[in-house]
Formats: sequence, C-alpha cells, structure tokens
Amino acid sequence: MAQYTHLADLMGAVDPAAPEEGYARSICPYLTDVWLDDYWSRSRDPEVVETRVAEFSYLFDLGAQRLIAAWGVSRGRDPSERDKSRMRGHPLSAGALYHRGHAIPHRLGGPTDINLVAQLGRINIGPFRQLENQAVATPGALYFTYWDYPPTVRGAIFAPQRPRGVDQGLLVPGRTPSINRHGN
Repeated sequence: MAQYTHLADLMGAVDPAAPEEGYARSICPYLTDVWLDDYWSRSRDPEVVETRVAEFSYLFDLGAQRLIAAWGVSRGRDPSERDKSRMRGHPLSAGALYHRGHAIPHRLGGPTDINLVAQLGRINIGPFRQLENQAVATPGALYFTYWDYPPTVRGAIFAPQRPRGVDQGLLVPGRTPSINRHGN
C-alpha cells in the first residue's frame, strides 16, 4: 500500500482560508506521485491517464481497465438523485459479497461509470461510510480513495479487476490527515 510520509507536513502549509489553492499546489501532486509510484511497482505496462468528471479527478489504467484513484473537494451534500438504471447496467462480476461501490460517494456528487469499483458490501456500508459521511459534512475538505490491486502476473492476459484494498482519506486544514485502510 501507499505510504504518505510527508502528507501531514504538507497539510500544515495549507491555508485554511483558501485550502483549494494548497491542495492544487502541493497536496494533489504529492498524492498522485505516491499513488503512481506504488501502482507502477506492481503493474505491468500501465497506461495511466488522469481525467475529471463531475468536479472530481480520477487516475485510470486504460490497459487494465481499472480505477486507480479518485479525489476532490467536498462541496457538502449533493442533492441529486442516484441514477439507479445506470448503476444496474454496471457489471457486478466480483461475486455476491461485493457491491458496486462508489470511489467518490454519490452524496458528495460522485457519478457512476468510472467511479464504480467492486467493493466488499460489509466495508462499503460499514467503516467506509463513516469517512464518507465526514467528507459530506466538511465542505472544503479533500476526500480521496486509492485502490490497491494484486500485482499483475507476468504473462497474464488480464489484470485483476477486483482491488485487494483501498486507502480512504479526508484532509482538512489544521487537522491530522485521516487515512483509513480497508481490505477488500
């Protein structure tokens, strides 16, 4: 899993009156470097792109067709309705114990499609939800998820699609970073 050794120091320099500038200048570049270093150490020929959807940023491996990380600034609770038909159309091939989990929670404005990951149901509606709720209740905070996949085996035709774990973080200026690690 990723190591966030300098995150607390970097967060100490983020101005609580204008946190988004600090996130853009130092926090997000640091996080993406940490995630990519970790991901590349276990992936075979990754084709990573960064994209933005609905005010959130995503790292996605085109070759492996899987989400690596998602992040964005909380605007509080998003009042939009969940697109249930779109959710039903997303594959659910990880087994009965798994949900179509949102990398960025719907209540925070997270969309479907690129934002959906196979996630253990007991994690998705259990400990994962606690930090999601804090993110919704803390406008201006930076929320992120980083999905950890098993190493790609040399010679394998397909990369594993089900993450083995996730780092879930909430960064608030003036507070110690909250980062939870969940198995999957």
